[in-house]
Amino acid sequence: MVDTGQTTFYDSSDAITTPAASNPLSGQDAGHAGLQPGYADNGDGTITDKVTGLMWQRDPGEKMTYAQAVAGAAGFDLAGHHDWRLPTIKELYSLILFSGTDPSGCENLPSCDAVPFIDTEYFMFEYGDEAAGERMIDSQYASSTKYVSTTMNGDETVFGVNFADGRIKGYGLQLFGQAKTFFVLYVRGDTGYGVNDFVDNGNGTVTDAATGLMWQQADSGQGLEWESALGYCGALGTGGYDDWRLPDAKELQSIVDYTRSPATTGSPAIDPLFVVSAITDEGGGSDFPFYWAGTTHANLVSGANAVYVAFGRALGWMQSPSGAYTLLDVHGAGAQRSDPKTGDSAAFPHGHGPQGDVVRIDNYARCVRSG
Repeated sequence: MVDTGQTTFYDSSDAITTPAASNPLSGQDAGHAGLQPGYADNGDGTITDKVTGLMWQRDPGEKMTYAQAVAGAAGFDLAGHHDWRLPTIKELYSLILFSGTDPSGCENLPSCDAVPFIDTEYFMFEYGDEAAGERMIDSQYASSTKYVSTTMNGDETVFGVNFADGRIKGYGLQLFGQAKTFFVLYVRGDTGYGVNDFVDNGNGTVTDAATGLMWQQADSGQGLEWESALGYCGALGTGGYDDWRLPDAKELQSIVDYTRSPATTGSPAIDPLFVVSAITDEGGGSDFPFYWAGTTHANLVSGANAVYVAFGRALGWMQSPSGAYTLLDVHGAGAQRSDPKTGDSAAFPHGHGPQGDVVRIDNYARCVRSG
């Protein structure tokens, strides 16, 4: 699995020097160096990922509809290869780098020096075309992974990665009555990337033989602020091991089961080998938690937010023209978003952002060790 590329340590708001090993903050993403991102430019319009072995199209070209992206793969011919495909969401997410910065708040700064969440030395990238009425963050890339449920109260939905703001979202295939368009990076190579091979070790742990990672079978059983979640994992002794940590964003997303959802299987989006706490959501319904990653989701102002992955519905408060708010699954189970690391969720009664993402702050933890 490719590392997130995050090397900066953060506290609840700012970048900090490397914390002491006894400090819970030492257990965050930057404290664990996995297989570092590395690419080879093949000089023919393709890029090879040295870690996954996957070969990628270098330049996504113009945006296209999802139907065009699916149909276009069969006839795509690049560098003499004819076996290109639309990537799964796990393959596409392997390219994300959390050395990027979320451009949120750029409009309040004299200049916007945001850094994309993809390696622009190797991949062509552009932000949304604001001159054409798009937002700066309209740089969404499509995957082949459709949401098994629907978002926005019935919209057919596909998962994609936004390399402008560093998130996974479920995107409705229609937008304002027209087919939504996406950037597309076709891929070729081993189709086994991201396919889990879980083994129940019988001691409260589960090993994924596909990645070599060992996971806590249960979860924290309660919501925690981010630093407390780091401390919880650092103090865990499950299975007789003392080197547990909060997973980074890619590790956490690797155990999402995109064939499951609360609405279609009555379960969280994870293999049934895992024990998942039940929660009551903001609308009083039964659901499943968001889980913290040890990865900070930095913007140009601070590092006050951290990544989470929604294993239950990724809910948001959508406002109607009359002003009424309705709680909907706006992004899909398996989405990756971010929350403030600390604070009071009551300060966000109708969520945050254009889809009113619910803000919980007290998210759950499922710890990992390198096996």
